[in-house]
Amino acid sequence: MNKNGREDKVENGYDPEEDRNHNHDNRKLKDLGELSVERLFEDQEVPSWRKQLTVRAFLVSFVLSILFCFIVMKLSLTTGFLPSLSVPAGLLGFFFVNTWTKLLGKSGLLKQPFTRQENTVIQTCVVASSGIAFNGGFGSYLFGMSEDIAKQSSNTHDFKNPSLVWMIGFLFVVSFLGLFSVVPLRKIMVLDFKLTYPSGTATALLINSFETRRGAKLVKKQVRELGKFFTFSFLWGFFQWFYTAGHDCGFFNFPSLGLKAYKCNFDFNFSATYVGVGMICPRIINISLLVGWILSCGLMWPLIEKREGDWYPANLLDTDLRGLLGYKVFTAIAMILGDGLYNFLKVLGRTIIGLSHQFKYKDVSSDLPTEDHSSQVSSKVSYDDKRRTQLFLKDQIPSWFAIGGYVAIAAISTAILPHIFHQLKLYYILVIYIFAPALAFCNAYGCGLTDWSLQSMYGKLAIFTIGAWAGASHGGVLVGLAACGVMMNIVSTASDLMQDFKTGYLTLASPRSMFVSQVIGTAMGCVISPFVFLLFYKAFDLGVPGSQYPAPYALMYRNMALLGVEGFSSLPENCLRLCYGFFAAAVLINLIRDSVDKRWARFIPLPMAMAIPFYLGSYFAIDMCIGSLILFVWEKINKAKADAFGPAIASGLICGDGISTLPASILALAGVKPPICIKFLSRGTNARVDNFFKGKIISWIQRMMIIANEEDIEYKKVYGEKSLRVFEPHCNFPGLIYIPEKDYGISKQSMNGD
Repeated sequence: MNKNGREDKVENGYDPEEDRNHNHDNRKLKDLGELSVERLFEDQEVPSWRKQLTVRAFLVSFVLSILFCFIVMKLSLTTGFLPSLSVPAGLLGFFFVNTWTKLLGKSGLLKQPFTRQENTVIQTCVVASSGIAFNGGFGSYLFGMSEDIAKQSSNTHDFKNPSLVWMIGFLFVVSFLGLFSVVPLRKIMVLDFKLTYPSGTATALLINSFETRRGAKLVKKQVRELGKFFTFSFLWGFFQWFYTAGHDCGFFNFPSLGLKAYKCNFDFNFSATYVGVGMICPRIINISLLVGWILSCGLMWPLIEKREGDWYPANLLDTDLRGLLGYKVFTAIAMILGDGLYNFLKVLGRTIIGLSHQFKYKDVSSDLPTEDHSSQVSSKVSYDDKRRTQLFLKDQIPSWFAIGGYVAIAAISTAILPHIFHQLKLYYILVIYIFAPALAFCNAYGCGLTDWSLQSMYGKLAIFTIGAWAGASHGGVLVGLAACGVMMNIVSTASDLMQDFKTGYLTLASPRSMFVSQVIGTAMGCVISPFVFLLFYKAFDLGVPGSQYPAPYALMYRNMALLGVEGFSSLPENCLRLCYGFFAAAVLINLIRDSVDKRWARFIPLPMAMAIPFYLGSYFAIDMCIGSLILFVWEKINKAKADAFGPAIASGLICGDGISTLPASILALAGVKPPICIKFLSRGTNARVDNFFKGKIISWIQRMMIIANEEDIEYKKVYGEKSLRVFEPHCNFPGLIYIPEKDYGISKQSMNGD
């Protein structure tokens, strides 16, 4: 009875024996007067920062970076937003290296055990690398420079097509500046201001849990589930490729909710990626996507379509911004700008208030504390804080190194960027690099308070200011997009590094190893991401509305640049009024969310998520809502198991479907085409197609009968007037053979029984 009861609990994700071990550890710590994490690891020696940077860690990081770059690239070219990948990066890193060390340990070749510091290095490196795939602008500003996107806008002459050489060069000269800009402030952010950095803290707690007895057993089960769903997702994603032989073919175009809904991109498209993303993203994001679709395609677009010929010219192409597409794109941009500006000001306000609070209530006068002038640790702090602070301050990164590195890279970048973008003048770059450190600090501080990195908002700020400064006649579109890329990379890498410093602080990983890992991961991303993007670019139709990879933000960013240099004159009639309305609505919705109680705020949709279906539709929203529904039902049935295995299963679905694009891309580049086209038609369309082919077949038969009669005359001249013409199904067309008159009797007898 008891044994069966324990087995049932183990099956449901709860093991009483493990719980007793866990409670024993907690009782041990409580006897010491505090609940401490570092007490569990006090018998373990912390390796030096050089030993934390192992070859095996970077080999695993390189493999995972390729995997995650495919995932991020697919999401960037479809929905344009990205869930946190810290959990799957830490989980997979632990699994691979832990398996490696166990195999070497059994063979007696293991020289250094696997530590949580090494796992932190892997997670930092992978997230830095995959971050370049997103912040590199392959689904936004960088692809927005291309001729394919330029043809869909009103400005078709300012473009720069993707090329491996210039993309790698551009990323290398702009992606490292943010790392050096915030290094001198690491002690202020982490120790003095005690910023939480929620994502970094959550990742550290996860990594620390791996090293406990209970955590190690749970990780094995999580990786097993991740592997199962990775395999399923990969096979399912590759299976769908076989049915995509033509335009609008495949399960992606299956009208699961009806043809009318399909025309508005409202359908389930059998994507394991979006189901997994829906399991990870907060439910309010998924609901916001549905609300955005109902408001746009369900209400607004049908009403605006009735104004065709009045508000905008009739019979325009679907890709013409003077028509309905203009309303879709610019109302979405207005909501994104309204939401982004509100959150930018909110975070900036919190930053200013937080800084003033620090100066007022801490012993901070004219000189801010820096890592070179560290304060003494109070004797009242906990054992964990003492231990972590001691090691965090042990391996210092000199301020002169950070400042010198920023100046040197800025000088190199200023000299190289005008050769990549001829329209980008020297003084534009200098202005960006003068203001960039202050903006990087604001973004890093705000991220520590709210977990929001507003790199896209800083990028849009650069688009409008630098692009308008250049003007339309001097290539302002490309200037604005290039300036956006420079700014986004600086502020995003700065906040990412500070998140990693927080993770390293909580796992006793050295700041030096975190910095080096971030640098190496960034370098990996600068090389891997352009290769992965070009693989997508050559294998698929990127940026085509309605295609599998529409890259919606590429057109949006380009139109923002056009808006900055040309003004509002190119907008369709009444579009500007709608933009004002939706901009104000986005601000108002955010104000309401922040004003009401949290119990009610969680039911108010997010304007940023609502804006995406305005242009793109909501084909992915159905998949994401299904993922969210699966997790919701699972939590109701068994919350402990859902919390333990939900992220692992979601990661497996995302990773498997993401990597399935690799064989599909290779086959496309090799000229191998899918063998089957599966397409779905309405009953009326199907009848018209049938009638069309019937008419073609009848016409073809009539022509063949004329040819056969003409051949009759010729054959009868050769074989005689009484020769018999019979059907032979195995012969080539016309499918007829002629039997000479002398053989007629035999053949006739042989056919009497038929």
